[in-house]
Amino acid sequence: MTTSATTHQASPHLKVALLGAGTVGSQVARVLLAEKDELAMRTGVILDLVGVAVRDVSAKRDVEIPSELLTTDADSVIDAADIVVELTGGIEPARTRILRALNAGTTVVTGNKALIAAHGRELHDAAAASGSQLSYEAAVAGAIPIVRPMRDSLAGDHVTRFLGIMNGTTNFILDQMDTTGAAFDDALAEAQELGYAEADPTADVEGHDAAAKAAVLASLAFHSTFTLDDVHCQGITSVTAEDVATAAEAGYVIKLLSVGERTEEGVNLRVNPVMIPRSHVLGGVRGAYNAVFVEAENAGSLMFYGQGAGGEPTASAVLGDLVSAARAIARGAEGIPLSDHAKLPAVSMDNVSTRMAITVTVKDRLGVLAQIAQVFADHGVSISTMHQTEDPNDQAISVLHLVTHTGRHRDLMDTVAALRELPVVAGVLSVIPVETGE
Repeated sequence: MTTSATTHQASPHLKVALLGAGTVGSQVARVLLAEKDELAMRTGVILDLVGVAVRDVSAKRDVEIPSELLTTDADSVIDAADIVVELTGGIEPARTRILRALNAGTTVVTGNKALIAAHGRELHDAAAASGSQLSYEAAVAGAIPIVRPMRDSLAGDHVTRFLGIMNGTTNFILDQMDTTGAAFDDALAEAQELGYAEADPTADVEGHDAAAKAAVLASLAFHSTFTLDDVHCQGITSVTAEDVATAAEAGYVIKLLSVGERTEEGVNLRVNPVMIPRSHVLGGVRGAYNAVFVEAENAGSLMFYGQGAGGEPTASAVLGDLVSAARAIARGAEGIPLSDHAKLPAVSMDNVSTRMAITVTVKDRLGVLAQIAQVFADHGVSISTMHQTEDPNDQAISVLHLVTHTGRHRDLMDTVAALRELPVVAGVLSVIPVETGE
């Protein structure tokens, strides 16, 4: 039996610098300090935490970190390290610091989805030039292992589509609206109270966080480079309790889905609220959990599910990258280059085939349904189902809940625009894509 002392004597040491000691960073520091011997057994090297760069060394943290490790001088800890773990978030100064490390041949582990989505190609090029490693499992879906399976396990296959619930905050909000009937504002307030949502939840509820993750995952899935600008993005702030209730009556649940779909022209990337059957595997993802559903030509359908946020779950993904990186360094292996040989273009929503659930208020008079039907016919869109209810506040107004057959997104949006101009239409309340699960 090998003792810890023997392991330390026989194993080389690698210096680890940690940038950021927030919710995730503090948990990474805790494991590096408390489980040093166990990590050495797994990697064959000793991981020495040599510095933790923070904005304020006196700030209160979830985990007690030795004061001698804390510093505001990020450059000094980067230059002293063999592996840099970046968990500060944002574009700058994270980009400059990561480039400093990669250009020096230092391995980098990051959870920064915004940075990878915006500058992934640049960072990969820097890593390739110096022979260093760049890993970012924690950038997509927290604890769920999806980056490495997409990059490595499915490298010999052809991914045709992925659908993901990639933001725990929005999934919690929509789940509360579905299960309790809460309005959006009330569900958001509860998410903030429980710590699932930030004081400023804009990045989550407007879909920007999920869109960045979609761009990162799509670059790996389709062997091409995509950025946040390539993702059609719509958040959940317009989803009402009535929308959720209407979906429930039809056997659907509303989820914020991140979708990457291969088409004849290229790849369409989109993030928006979608009605999905409760029977679909993504329909049952509850609370703040995340899930990614992948379709590939040979592997078929695959499902990845787990906690998508939080200090300890996300730290698990970071530490997984750290252990893999340490093993690679120990055997002298270089990093895995970004595979973007396919160079597929991002394509607009115009020609994407989809269905829509459209809710409109109309004046209750003869001939209204005929006029509505004519608008759909004029744009080559057919109606699958229609359900009519009364407006509880105005007996002269009826509410029409329409679900279309599959059509081109452009034709569907043109139909909605024409409905808004129709004199008998009092208003278009909601327009939500429908995912059939096929």
